[in-house]
Amino acid sequence: MEYWKVDWKKSSFSGGGQGDACVEIAEGPTHIRVRDSKAPARATLTFAAQAFTPFIDALKAPAADAGSVE
Repeated sequence: MEYWKVDWKKSSFSGGGQGDACVEIAEGPTHIRVRDSKAPARATLTFAAQAFTPFIDALKAPAADAGSVE
């Protein structure tokens, strides 16, 4: 297991109110973690650093560009 200080950063698209309707990320030396800001104690997603940008790009892609997953 990789150990590193977790410094969570909230998305700039957090919404109104408490700003808890978003995701947060924490960058480490080799991995990036993602968690739901409404449930920070729950499980996180962990990506290799080089896989994070393609993941975000895929989320931003229009549905027609994403292809179908079966």
